[in-house]
Amino acid sequence: MRKIYIAGNWKMNLTFQAADDFFFHLAEYLQSTGTGDVQALICPPFTYMELATDTADQTSLSIGAQNVSQYDNGAFTGEISADILSSMDVEYCLVGHSERRQIFQESDSLINQKIQKLRKYFLIPILCVGESLSERESGKAVEVVQNQLSKCLESIEIDNDLMIAYEPVWAIGTGKTASPQQAEEIHKMIRDWIAAKYGEQVAADLPILYGGSVNPANLAELLAQPDIDGGLIGGASLDIESYIKMLKIAQKI
Repeated sequence: MRKIYIAGNWKMNLTFQAADDFFFHLAEYLQSTGTGDVQALICPPFTYMELATDTADQTSLSIGAQNVSQYDNGAFTGEISADILSSMDVEYCLVGHSERRQIFQESDSLINQKIQKLRKYFLIPILCVGESLSERESGKAVEVVQNQLSKCLESIEIDNDLMIAYEPVWAIGTGKTASPQQAEEIHKMIRDWIAAKYGEQVAADLPILYGGSVNPANLAELLAQPDIDGGLIGGASLDIESYIKMLKIAQKI
């Protein structure tokens, strides 16, 4: 049985003190209550990694990075390598987030390189895929997502060492969200695509998260879908009460 992941992507938010307070209260909750088959996961800014990993050492929390360099090391000012992340006991890393694709012009080929570097250092990539509003309205959502999967995973074998997050670009930070049925349709397509390429068991074990304005109000309905294994959550993960509420919702599913 696949776990449910409540993954908070903090992006470029929260001050140091706010992050410290968040982790303090989250540690209290996890130590007193636990989450069972629900995995709490936070992807903070790099500057808060020590706060995050200290909390993870004391609790069941997992930590992910928001980005990684395609290089092992060297004169790349401002970049973070998979080797550095691994040395800090980071377990996961986002790759291919729509903001990285759109704002920083990251290509599928670059994302493929990043996935290979993460796997070299035994970090689990969370591969983000998703279509724009114009692509959905023109009936190309499936084609776009399948093309991203094919190019990002080219020449890569997977076996319980990858997660995928479906994030319709038109529903990120907009307050809009795909209906549970729309989200499930793409999630099932992704699982079927993985099954055809890597086998039924790999597909059955692969966590696929939904990312697109997930919050406590819509989380339960999304998690009720058979192929949605959690949320990649932006703004709603910045508030500790909201984040804990989502953990509790997931525990009831």
